[in-house]
Amino acid sequence: NGRFIDDLEPLPDIAHAAILRSTQAHAKITSIDASAAREAPGVLGVLTGEDVKKLSKPFPLAVDAPVRYYSMAVEKVRYVGEPVAVVVAEDRYLAEDALELIEVEYEPLPPVLDPEQALRDDAPLLHEEVGSNVGNHRTFEFGEPVEKVFAEADVVVEEKFRFHRYSSTPIETYGVIADYDAAEDSMSIWVNFHGPFIMHRVVAGALGIPENRLSFIVPPDIGGSFGIKSGIYPYMTLMGIASRAVGRPVKWIEDRIEHLLASSSGTARVSGVRAAFRQSGELVGLDYRFVDDVGGYIRSPEPATMYRCFGNFTGAYGVENVKVETLSVMTSKTPTGLNRGFGGPQLYFPLEGIMDRAAEKLGLDPAELRRRNLVRAEQFPYRTPLGGIYDSGGYEAVLDRALELSGYEELRERQRKAQAEGRYFGVGMATIVDPSGTNMGYVTLAQTHEERAQTNDMSGCTDAATVSMDPSGGITVRLTSTPQGQGHETVATQITADELGVPPERVRVIADMDTSAQPWTITTGSYSSRFAPLSASAIAQASRKLRAKLARIAAHSLGVDAEDLEFEDGRFMVRGDPERSVSVRKAAGIAHWNSSSLPEEIEPGLQETAFFSLPVTAAPDEEDQVDSSATYGFITDIVAVEINPETFEIEIEDYISVHDAGKLLNPMLAEGQIYGAAAHGIGGALYEEFRYNEDGQLVTGSFMDYLCPTATEVPRLKIDHIETPSPYSLLGAKGLGEGNTMSAPAALANAVSDALRPAGVRITELPVTPDGLFSMLHEHAEER
Repeated sequence: NGRFIDDLEPLPDIAHAAILRSTQAHAKITSIDASAAREAPGVLGVLTGEDVKKLSKPFPLAVDAPVRYYSMAVEKVRYVGEPVAVVVAEDRYLAEDALELIEVEYEPLPPVLDPEQALRDDAPLLHEEVGSNVGNHRTFEFGEPVEKVFAEADVVVEEKFRFHRYSSTPIETYGVIADYDAAEDSMSIWVNFHGPFIMHRVVAGALGIPENRLSFIVPPDIGGSFGIKSGIYPYMTLMGIASRAVGRPVKWIEDRIEHLLASSSGTARVSGVRAAFRQSGELVGLDYRFVDDVGGYIRSPEPATMYRCFGNFTGAYGVENVKVETLSVMTSKTPTGLNRGFGGPQLYFPLEGIMDRAAEKLGLDPAELRRRNLVRAEQFPYRTPLGGIYDSGGYEAVLDRALELSGYEELRERQRKAQAEGRYFGVGMATIVDPSGTNMGYVTLAQTHEERAQTNDMSGCTDAATVSMDPSGGITVRLTSTPQGQGHETVATQITADELGVPPERVRVIADMDTSAQPWTITTGSYSSRFAPLSASAIAQASRKLRAKLARIAAHSLGVDAEDLEFEDGRFMVRGDPERSVSVRKAAGIAHWNSSSLPEEIEPGLQETAFFSLPVTAAPDEEDQVDSSATYGFITDIVAVEINPETFEIEIEDYISVHDAGKLLNPMLAEGQIYGAAAHGIGGALYEEFRYNEDGQLVTGSFMDYLCPTATEVPRLKIDHIETPSPYSLLGAKGLGEGNTMSAPAALANAVSDALRPAGVRITELPVTPDGLFSMLHEHAEER
């Protein structure tokens, strides 16, 4: 019964589009001859970069670099797969046929594929007007000067880590239906887009249409996203331009090859990390250098991946002295964007890796080193040196529970026996802070305080919900959280039924999104695990507002003050006289059928909208400190692996994951989210990778080469929870749907490193594959 974007036929006479894509990673477009395509049967129009340049504006960016990014290549291509022409025809078959008639001539230019090489003075420039390949560069320092801290430290550990590009691989690829109305100069776009809805402004700006004349309509089912569909907005714009050009609604459905080649990917990062310790194991200083590979354009919402976890750059550890240098670098690859956990996997792979190296150098067990540095229960709410406010948590209790569940000492004994037998058996862990509900203000860290002062501040993480009641007491809840399969509808039903004292079957939840018909803000959407802390709070708040109105109606009917009523099992009862009562259903009937009997201060109708936000999510201050997320959970993962000495396959023997995500709203759904996030994290750690050859051609462009884990590769997890409610969200809940994408790569890499420690091999690059392990071990053996 699902209704996906390709199921929709919202308008008659829909035309269909197909896209011609660049075969070059970096080249000037010397000519495009589309004359034959324009004359092909059924073709309504052909667009090239020159048309797009005339009919649209460059997209607004989150950085000040003069990068001119359009929905199609203009004069130059900067990655393989970049659109260079669009054919609109009566059906997709005719459009595809016409693509083959378009002749494009290129003047090849040298590609730049490695982000560190892209920083060199002699590197080829992708955007000459920028003057370098750097889209954003900042340096931050908090606490005492790190050079002083490192000079006085007993132990310093240093390492470079490389985190790779990989995807979200949703079941459903991108899909857009755009319709331009010339009479109103308005645009309606049906799209499987999950937010953030700041992209509404970005598309409106590119199309040159007032924001109140642009509508996004999201179908009830969007076939998954996990972040990657935030990158669909260039195609929304492109199809909008096509609709305006041909005077018809235009539909485009991306195929899988296009999706892997050119939709978006998670951001790759090269991390240089130094950590300073006292001999006791106390972590006293961190020095980061993060170089993010953002692809051919630093397009919105990037550099989101760089700064999303800014407030929790110190992880779960009480370190006060931190220096961070951040560089977002453009390369001849597909532009990047959000991928489940964005910013977190890139952060914790090096941070947790350096903790293991420090434990070895200090002669401490990795669990003990972490315990000595965890933020303590009595410190909450804890403010990190970068401004994050960790709202609540029992970090040590979670670690203890994970050690208990894993049988940690028994695992270590198994390891000793395996090593004595010459087998590769390792135990790894990660203790991470899981941010949820991003504060939109973190994006402005791309600018200095002085630069921010010249523009409007940006902050907040608001969500909205509307709850209404019909005359018979039936309840309708409208969400703006654009769910993608997480179970928002189920939890919204639970919350509303509980707040209004009605059976769940009396509640109907509508999750379709239409920006022209529903309340929303630029932070609205399904990203950064924001449903539990924000959307659920908005649902509860709207339900309580409705209940308060019903209470006033019931009180007036009973001749008492609303403060004299108690509410239980869907009835308002006079305190001390429970026989005098009015049911929710009767109060609803009065509001709808007998409005003249309402007190003067109460308007007829029963519909309440609530916007929920948190004051802690303010804009960055003068010192660049910011609480970059609304709430912060905590995870401890412990993983045991064994490596086959002949095939070098990695077998996950045990996987334990313990969470503190505040109050659990629905334990079954929470477990499903944990499994999904772990599968995604395992995929990124061991299987999934966008790999390019020296010419910038993607060589993992189909599921024959781009490997995803299946049910046989994902182990059965041992999951447990400790609940310390958040004081900030209305129901005490925090998000947890992304946490294991952040912890799994770090924990698995540490486990593999632990297994190979006798051979002197450490994992500093992902994914960890059998052929990679084979090469590392043989290279290390030759060096020895």
